Amino acid sequence: MCLAIPGLLIEIDGVIGKVDFGDGTIRRVNLALLEGAKPGDYVLVHAGYAIQIVSKDYARETLELWRRILSIGEDLNSNTVGDYDE
Repeated sequence: MCLAIPGLLIEIDGVIGKVDFGDGTIRRVNLALLEGAKPGDYVLVHAGYAIQIVSKDYARETLELWRRILSIGEDLNSNTVGDYDE
């Protein structure tokens, strides 16, 4: 299974771009697989490579879903830690 996370492309220097994932996380990514990407585009990033340009709405909806999934996982972990000791 492949996992790609959307983010906002904020800077380009050759084939390397900086992508803001919306939670304060900014990472350098390789843009060699994309043609025509420019600052302001939302891109999907997998394994350090931007692989697709996506719409702003798609990026925001996907990031919100990830936040929900992660918060559910955190809730499950915090609620079950004590259960294993009993």
